[in-house]
Order: sequence, then structure tokens, then C-alpha cells
Amino acid sequence: MNLKPIKVGLLGFGVVGGGTYSVLTRNAEEIARRAGRNIDIVRVATRTPSKAKAVFGEALPVDDDLMGLVSDPNIDIVVELIGGETQARELVMQAIANGKHVVTANKALLAMHGNEIFAAASKKGVMVAFEAAVAGGIPIVKAIREGLTANRIQWVAGIINGTTNFILSEMRHRGLPFETVLSEAQRLGYAEADPTFDVEGVDAAHKLTLLASLAFGIRVQFDKAYTEGITTLKQEDIGHAERLGYRIKLLGIAKRRSNGIELRVHPTLVPASKLIANVEGAMNAVLVKGDAIGETMYYGAGAGAEPTASAVVADLVDVTRMHTSDPENRVPHLAFQPNALADFDILPISEIRTSYYLRFNVEDRPGVLADLTRILADKSISINSMVQEQKGEGSAAIIILTHEAREGDVVDAIRQIENLGFVHSSVTRIRMENLS
Repeated sequence: MNLKPIKVGLLGFGVVGGGTYSVLTRNAEEIARRAGRNIDIVRVATRTPSKAKAVFGEALPVDDDLMGLVSDPNIDIVVELIGGETQARELVMQAIANGKHVVTANKALLAMHGNEIFAAASKKGVMVAFEAAVAGGIPIVKAIREGLTANRIQWVAGIINGTTNFILSEMRHRGLPFETVLSEAQRLGYAEADPTFDVEGVDAAHKLTLLASLAFGIRVQFDKAYTEGITTLKQEDIGHAERLGYRIKLLGIAKRRSNGIELRVHPTLVPASKLIANVEGAMNAVLVKGDAIGETMYYGAGAGAEPTASAVVADLVDVTRMHTSDPENRVPHLAFQPNALADFDILPISEIRTSYYLRFNVEDRPGVLADLTRILADKSISINSMVQEQKGEGSAAIIILTHEAREGDVVDAIRQIENLGFVHSSVTRIRMENLS
């Protein structure tokens, strides 16, 4: 290689940092052939330097001076892998101010502060690459930002959190309750000791926010994403869904509507015949519908040391290739030119339209079904199919699948139904998507 190497500083040396070093070292020659020059890690800064020092020894500087690394004039690209928001934001903003390109796997940082970060990077003429922030090793950011650039994207739907997909897969396969499977996921390392961000859908909402911005050319708006987790899902509903030909997945969904953008994360019934319904374990998958190409699906490992490192290194190669190019001619951070971002409304959850799975636990007596269907009809909620199952003497479960309806109307109907004397418990409602 005739060009001088690109010099990289690693902020953080945990699982992904170690994977990034491993991949860069093992595939150094192949990566250099793709990038046009060598990509060398020249400094590491981490809150706990001992692990990195054990790997690098005296070969390169390793310390806990994070701010010193982003101000090091010897570094061309800062790779931010420390996670979190506050300190990461300070470090990334300082790196940009110092004229350094940034590669990050930090979806929370970009979901919360992406608008500020991208604006600062554009003003300074540097790149912020974030392939590893969404769906681990799956190159979904590049696919939407570049591969599908000819399309008017209509919707994006994805399994973008491996922890919840593992839990739902195990609940279905083994017939176990949520709490039991969560404990197993924690034991196996799929779930954190505090799993709130995963099981309540926050992690998926961070990633969906970025995908929606790329798909529709809108500002990052995490605060407007509707988020609902899997903690209240019952084993019986997973069983009912299976018998009706569906699987329950935690989906992140972004849809273009005539009156705005739907941006929502929640458990979803998906037809079992769909490829995405058969994504099991901790794997991720993203479906994208474009007007020209139709549906495309991207599947792979959504986490892990080397799958995520694969995305980090791909970003390093991209930045290296474009390092000397005119900033005006680089691929924009959010796929659309910064001055051409649209101001579409993010629709409140009450205004979304989808189909619904409704389960009613009721007294088994004449007139019950007539009262239920009357209330649904009054709210213009059309029934697609219905199943009744005896639950014991004098009680039954009625499962209704609806056609597409407005969420606000469904909520109003449920409120009225729960006030009826023959309804034994709260109505279970799970949204449905045919993804077609």
C-alpha cells in the first residue's frame, strides 16, 4: 500500500472493542485491499485499561484518558464503543470538533442526540458512521442508505432485539412463562442483569428511530416512538396465536401514511408463513418494502463480538475510502441531503391503523357474543375471524381477529367491553401485521 495508514483510536475495549481488534488483525490484508490502505489501531482508552493492556502490552498506548484520545492529533478516526449517553456524547462531540471522523455502535446515543451530532459533523466536514448501532452485523444501514436509494420506502418492520426474540422463541417452543425464560436468558448471557431496556422495547425503539430516519428522510425523533415491551405477554396468547397460524414477535415498525409516519415497537402477531415469523433465538431480521423493489429481508446476528465488529470494520473501511473526498459528495448521514429532510408528523399511537388480536374472558351464557360484536361494530371494527374456547364451567375465552382498524377506536371499544358485567378480566389486545 502506497498511502499512509489510517490511524484509529478505540474508545472502550469491551466485547465489541475486543472483536474489532480481532477482526482488524486477522483480516488485515483483506481489509487493506478493500480500503486501499492499512487501517491501524494506534491508541486505546478505556475505563478499565487492564484488559486492553493484557492484549496490547507495550505495542501501543492504553490508558483511561478518554478525552485525551479524542484530542490526540495522531488519530484520524475515533471508534466509540463505551455505550451510554452523557459521556459518550461529550466525547463524540469533542472528536467532531477536533476534525475526527467517528464510528459508533451506540444506538442510544444517536437516538437521543443524533440530530445534534450529525449537524456538528456536517458543519465540520467529517463522517459519523453507525452501521453497528442497528441490528449488529446485518448491513441494514448501508442497504437503506445506499442500496435502496432509488425506492420510495413504504415501511420497515424488524426483529431488532435479540434478547426479546430469544425469550419469545423459548416461550413458544417450551411452553414456559416469561419470568422463567428471562432467568434462563440472563444465565446464558442473552439478557442483562437489569433487562429493562430490552424487555420493555426501549433498545428496539432506539434502533427503529434510526431506521425510520434513513427510510423516510426525517429527523431522529425517539421521543415520539411508541414503545411497548413483552413483560405482560401470557403463554396462553402465544399458544392461541400458534393455533391460529401466527407467531408473536416484538417488532419495530415504521410506516409511511398519507397523514404522517407510524413509529412503534410492540408485540405483534405475524403470519407463521412469513419468513420473519420464523426468525428464532437471538437472531435479528429486518423487512423493508420499497415501491420499486418490493419486499426485501435482511437476516443475521444482531449482537456478539465479531458480528458487531464486522459492522464496525465495514464503517472503518467506508470512512477510509471517503477520507479525502469532498464532504459535499459523501453519502449523507441519514441518506437524504441534510437540507432536504422532511417534516412529516409522527402519528400518535391512537391514530395508527392495523389489525388486532382480542381475547375476552367472559361468562358462558347467551347474549355475550352479541354484546361484544355490537360494541365493535359501533366503533367500525370489522371481525375477520373468531374462536371460542371453554375455560371451565360457566366461563369461556373468546378470541377475535379484526380487520384493520384505528387504534383509538379499538381502545374505546375495549373500555366499554371491560365495563360489561360478564367480562371477568381485562381484555388482552395484541396488534397484528400481515407485512404485505
